[in-house]
Amino acid sequence: MPAKVNPEEQKSFLETVLKPLIEKAKNYEIELFFMDASHFVMGGFCGKIWGKVRVWIRTASGRKRFNVLGALNFVTKKMTTITNSTYITSIQVMEMLDKLASENIGSTIKIILDNASYQRCVAVTEYAEKLGIELVFLPSYSPNLNLIERVWKFVKSQILNAAYIETFDNFCVKISLFVDSLATLNPDKMDSLVTDRFQLFSA
Repeated sequence: MPAKVNPEEQKSFLETVLKPLIEKAKNYEIELFFMDASHFVMGGFCGKIWGKVRVWIRTASGRKRFNVLGALNFVTKKMTTITNSTYITSIQVMEMLDKLASENIGSTIKIILDNASYQRCVAVTEYAEKLGIELVFLPSYSPNLNLIERVWKFVKSQILNAAYIETFDNFCVKISLFVDSLATLNPDKMDSLVTDRFQLFSA
């Protein structure tokens, strides 16, 4: 449990904000997205397997980072992404807003996201308002309420667990292809991860 989490605030947000939005999404009244960035650092990735003989796994050298800003559609399970190998900033967030607006013309778009400064800055909030997109900010320290966090964990377990990928280009391509095909190649897993069931913490 995050040290600074407020269980009562989380519970109130879930009941009064998040669940009603999910119901509207299920009824096709809105397009509901869960947004967050994941940073994939190319290096050694731990893995566990029981065996009588020790096995050595090669690891990549260097610390290059592939950044993926993702927006997960609650209903379709489709992931929309913006990627780079530098940093995720307000510029990339606004690019994502543009992309979601162009892909969902005529729809009411609402996005659940955390309070990262590059997402909550004035430039982003004003741009979202201009596009008619509502940004719904989670209570502080609430990754358990952001469904895309579950998906990032799954991606890392499938792509990076005890993996050796020779070049950074291949590293980026492998992650992108897997993320782009989540809804089509892993529908059962996505259905189990992207649900209206959330873990809450006790005070």
